[in-house]
Amino acid sequence: MTDSELQMLVEQISSEFFAKPFRHQARFNSRLRTTGGRYLLRSHDIELNPKHLQEHGVEELIAIIKHELCHYHLHIEKRGYRHVDRDFQLLLRQVGGSRYCQQVGNGRTTLPYRYELVCKACGMSYKRKRKMNPSRYRCGRCKGKLLLRELVT
Repeated sequence: MTDSELQMLVEQISSEFFAKPFRHQARFNSRLRTTGGRYLLRSHDIELNPKHLQEHGVEELIAIIKHELCHYHLHIEKRGYRHVDRDFQLLLRQVGGSRYCQQVGNGRTTLPYRYELVCKACGMSYKRKRKMNPSRYRCGRCKGKLLLRELVT
């Protein structure tokens, strides 16, 4: 599916389920990793993850489009467009959009623990994935000074 075909699909879903036109851009964004799509508040455009179409099919993509169109139409009307707002939840239920999208690929990649903070006073150990400055922090148990060690893998 091309971006122009996606644009036509979004416009069709908007008019069919919301009875309102979609007057902005809809496009695929292959850099999206952990989400099915997003609504851009400033430009009012919608970006969708093409991997959802490849892995889960058109039905999943349509459910994601309905979800993003709920954000779009409510934001344009200056009503509650966020996930926690009642307006959003009611409209999403009415049009049959998905609240959550399915996982794509391997999902988030987990980093291994590379560093360890050790308290000089009590010996408490805190594992970390990123390097940090131990002089800016204290032990949560005894308020002692911390020492940064690199874990050998």
